[in-house]
Amino acid sequence: MRASFDPDMEEPAAEQLILIVEDNPDHIQTIQQTLAQTTLQPQIIAIGNGEQAMQFLRQQGDYASTRRPDLILLDLNLPGKDGRELLAELKADPQLRRIPVVVLTMSTEETDILNSYTLQGNCYVIKSSDLEQLAQIVKRIEEFWLEIVTLPGE
Repeated sequence: MRASFDPDMEEPAAEQLILIVEDNPDHIQTIQQTLAQTTLQPQIIAIGNGEQAMQFLRQQGDYASTRRPDLILLDLNLPGKDGRELLAELKADPQLRRIPVVVLTMSTEETDILNSYTLQGNCYVIKSSDLEQLAQIVKRIEEFWLEIVTLPGE
């Protein structure tokens, strides 16, 4: 049964959109399945390379009618334009820099951690190669970034 519109009620919040920039199909599937089981059930877009992710973020080409994400989960090790380059470009753009970026990567390199924060990544999370542990990490990210934190509007 569809609910009717009541002008005295507040409009429901728009569905939150998460952009996953990741090239590992197993990780994408685990992240998508985990987020689909959460209370908020955000809309999820997965893109496997930095060039295409930047087109999405700038609403170019096939992505002209999409809206910008509320949160980005970014792997550093991507083909072509990697996550480091994407993060630098994203945070240098005045229209995109406010979008929170969770660097979610396998890299434990101190230089990657330092550079991600220097480039204004919002947090750095080392993901597990164990898919069950990855799912637990994603649940915690979702709880914090979508349930606790107040995100800026578009």
